[in-house]
Amino acid sequence: MSDTHFTAPTRFIEVDGDGFAYRRWGNANSGQPPLLFFQHFRGGLDHWDPLLTDGLAAGREVILYNYRGCASSTGAPRNRIEDKADDAAKVIHALGLSKVDVAGFSLGGMVAQDFTQRHSELVRKLLLLGTQPRGGNPAPDPRIFEAAPRPVPTVDDFLFLFFGPSKAAKQAGRDFWARRHQREDQDPPSSVELMQAEIEASTAFATPLDPEKPFDHLAEISQPTLVVNGVNDVMIATINSWHMVQNIPNAQLIVYPDAGHGAQFQYPERFLKHAIQFLDE
Repeated sequence: MSDTHFTAPTRFIEVDGDGFAYRRWGNANSGQPPLLFFQHFRGGLDHWDPLLTDGLAAGREVILYNYRGCASSTGAPRNRIEDKADDAAKVIHALGLSKVDVAGFSLGGMVAQDFTQRHSELVRKLLLLGTQPRGGNPAPDPRIFEAAPRPVPTVDDFLFLFFGPSKAAKQAGRDFWARRHQREDQDPPSSVELMQAEIEASTAFATPLDPEKPFDHLAEISQPTLVVNGVNDVMIATINSWHMVQNIPNAQLIVYPDAGHGAQFQYPERFLKHAIQFLDE
């Protein structure tokens, strides 16, 4: 029996003396590179949607991955996005891989951009979900500063932070919450130190490299890129997705209606079709 989101074992790869947690499963005979996932602020291996990971694993291998010091990974958390990206490159090399596709959500989308720019030879295609470019202005709803850092996030926090305001959107959020808690051996929660380091990392990422031309660096991303967001992202304003698609040369943008920061979790079947088409074409 092949592994699934619920049965793939948590493995560790050692890099620079620290153990990076990952799960890897899926179709290794597809002829496509593995799809590497970078997770959101404080998120670990079990914050992904099994509908998406298993759906994507039918056509390729998938690799879920914890940053240094995140949840079950060991070591001191990184406080800069570029260091997270360089760590990921070391992990990819340690796994014996020469090419991957990359999907990054929120803070993970920031890591995915830096990973692609700093290690372009490793990346074939790029998916950027609910994220912002370096130098972008997240312009969040002030209420996120209470909900996002809460030591033990509640379902209501997730509904506010990730999903649209309608009754249907909230129900989709509850359905996602139930799916992501089905695995029995859940990854442990991330530490306060990880949260503080990621706040510092994302704050530094918001500073443009060139204030007069804040998004010119995105032209360095030559890979085909799919940008996805909800129409009303309270965490990272949706306009940031437009900035990325305007400045990444080979990018396309999909904005889902009545959706927020985690649009791919609100519309998992729709996103799965879009992601597979993008990766396969």
